[in-house]
Amino acid sequence: MHPWAWWAWALGVATATSMTTNPLLNVLVALAVVAVILLRRTDAPWARSVSAYFILAGIIIGIRLFFQVLLGGGLGSTVILTLPEIKLPAWAAGIRLGGQVTAEGVAWAVYDALRLAVMLLCLGAANSLANPKQALRSVPAALYEASVAVVVALSVAPQLIESTQRVRRARRLRGGASTGWHAVSAVVIPVLADAIDRSLRLAAGMEARGFGRTRGIARPSAWLTAGLVFTALLATLGVFVLLGAPEFTGWGAGMLVAGVIGTVLGLRRSGRALGVTRYRRQPWTARDTALALCGAGALATPALANGGALPGLFDAFNPSFDPLVWPALHPAMIPVLAMVLAPLALTPAPGAPGRRTS
Repeated sequence: MHPWAWWAWALGVATATSMTTNPLLNVLVALAVVAVILLRRTDAPWARSVSAYFILAGIIIGIRLFFQVLLGGGLGSTVILTLPEIKLPAWAAGIRLGGQVTAEGVAWAVYDALRLAVMLLCLGAANSLANPKQALRSVPAALYEASVAVVVALSVAPQLIESTQRVRRARRLRGGASTGWHAVSAVVIPVLADAIDRSLRLAAGMEARGFGRTRGIARPSAWLTAGLVFTALLATLGVFVLLGAPEFTGWGAGMLVAGVIGTVLGLRRSGRALGVTRYRRQPWTARDTALALCGAGALATPALANGGALPGLFDAFNPSFDPLVWPALHPAMIPVLAMVLAPLALTPAPGAPGRRTS
């Protein structure tokens, strides 16, 4: 599958998760994303990074609960625990340390932290399923400089995790300590050195192959550059209107569509004018389009519910925590889960006949 198709699917699922605080739905989405990762990832180095995202998700939930219990937020009146309270000076009004811990505050912290954790897991899924080297082949020629930085940044986490696993495995084979502070300090330096060596080898390989060198064709005109900036700002404004002003949904959608179309056309024309060398691009197939549309389909129902187009579904996707009510599942959530699990039907399993191996 095309790497940017995986990213489109993952970003769509992450956006859908950001529009709901229902913990039951978020847990089901997380389980569905994990199922796709386990059944569709390969043995490539970047596919082993998902465990680190699980650890980060757990840390996020733990930190969010800790600060909610420690600082509180004045939410609700159902006290479940009372901690010793430290009196703060008058200039720190509105902030407290300790005191009453309410069920409403804890529920709000769990809902919000779980949503952020699932969004992080979606990004981990994209890093585990998309090949960053193939993604570099498919960027627009007009953005080759920025795209190199983006692809390298996206591959940093998988590369560091792979280096850490390799260094720890080597230490265990040599009989070194696998736990404790000494083990951590002994792993950090080799991992950083390995990451720097990998970066230098990548840069040398790209330079040796002439990646990004121009063929002597004139650079894009100032008018074309200004048009690209305008269409990008128009698309950004459309997203802002869609998220922040639901009463102007039509205007926001129109600006977003016009901005995206103008940006795509401008990048194509600018790329032809620039004429940089690039690797052979991976073709975009109908299955890639279907995979990308699954990400858009996952966020359709939450977006309509939050925008008021589906009456009665806002409370289902965003259950109240003050007063505290038990979250429930709604049949309208089935399409969301179906779109999250759709890659299992659209993509071949690793090692299946006809699967692209390079």
